Amino acid sequence: MPQEYSGILMLVVFFAIMYFTIIRPQKKREKETKAMRDSLATGDEVITIGGIHGKVVKINDEIVTLEMPFGKQRIEFSKWAIGSVTKKGKEKAAKEEVVKEEIEENVDDKEDDK
Repeated sequence: MPQEYSGILMLVVFFAIMYFTIIRPQKKREKETKAMRDSLATGDEVITIGGIHGKVVKINDEIVTLEMPFGKQRIEFSKWAIGSVTKKGKEKAAKEEVVKEEIEENVDDKEDDK
């Protein structure tokens, strides 16, 4: 009886190892990439999956227009072609700084109350 279940047990263990080493990390990376592409804003500097560097000028549902640094050329890309964001736009960076300052002020106020 135990020998019959050992084959099934080995199969289950093998699939569990495959899930935790390959499938789960890949899904996590896909979520992070989707979040990055959804948070694109005008002014962000990005690199496409083809290696083209540019600044986001316009964003539609599935099309991103990039302005190249030399010659001020504009090229449209699909959103899925954006590989990474190298620098956040001025507006977004300013908003993030304001939020950080507010959080720091709240923490300081709470420490003073103690």
